[in-house]
Amino acid sequence: MLLSCSPSPSSSRSSWAQRLLLVAACLATHVLAGNANTPYEASGLLPSYHYGAPIRVECMNRSSETGEHIEDSTTHEIEWIPFPICNETGQPLEFHYGLEGEKNCTIAMISDPFFHLLEFYIHSDAPLSCRLPSRPPAQIEAVGEKPYVAEYIPLVFALAGTLQLSHMHISTHMNVLLHSTPKHHIHPHDSGVLDSGTAYSTSPLTHMEGSATRRLVIGDPLPLSFSVRWFPTPALPRVEGRVEWAGMGGHIYASTVFYSLVSFLAGVVLAGVYFFGSVLPRRLKGRGLGGATPLYGTNGVGNGWGYQKRALD
Repeated sequence: MLLSCSPSPSSSRSSWAQRLLLVAACLATHVLAGNANTPYEASGLLPSYHYGAPIRVECMNRSSETGEHIEDSTTHEIEWIPFPICNETGQPLEFHYGLEGEKNCTIAMISDPFFHLLEFYIHSDAPLSCRLPSRPPAQIEAVGEKPYVAEYIPLVFALAGTLQLSHMHISTHMNVLLHSTPKHHIHPHDSGVLDSGTAYSTSPLTHMEGSATRRLVIGDPLPLSFSVRWFPTPALPRVEGRVEWAGMGGHIYASTVFYSLVSFLAGVVLAGVYFFGSVLPRRLKGRGLGGATPLYGTNGVGNGWGYQKRALD
């Protein structure tokens, strides 16, 4: 079995070190390929997202008349289309691995078909079903073997609002929670693989007074905002029974406690050495003798310090 290690189009500007790593990975794949089901399993180097890597959102293509999903006429598989273009970037909506914060995506104009789709989404007759690739595209290809098939995680946007006869109210702010697969050691700005995710509207019942809702008619723009949070494991982290919401890289782990304890003990040792080796001798040397007077003897006997004996009345 032959393996092709041609770099991806995005790697043409990669450094020589990255290319050498790719060659080494291919050599390892040649050695291990005979004992595995697929060359990708043999390599053990399936791609992972680097910190900050873009992850584009794809959504299920649906009929605006019935809300049913649309299938490809040839393969009879569900059609997936990019999320609508965001005015802020000129690109479909995308998230960045590990990056938390606020993200805006304004859809320029709501067309008549899209308006009817929003009605399905708000009524929950048809969910706004989207997906994210769990890994970036593979850079190792096996000649004569089937190409690596990308895997996706579902990301359903629970879009909330209310419908009226001539318009609708939509909660335009959404929380997005994304989880990575667990790793043995977690570091800040770490790489990883997507495990799961969800998105939901906030404060959908305060459209009469809230600022995070929008009165929408056909032809209006739709300003969406997302609060994105990342978690390094599928589980929501807890600290002594309390849920910790700091997101990726903001939690307390055993390694953090260990390093903190080692640093504290090292600080105590250094402080003790400095005090007993420098500070204390200087203080003893400069301390006054009080009532002590020198005592002198003869033939080297009795030399030292002591106190004079006073006669008793």
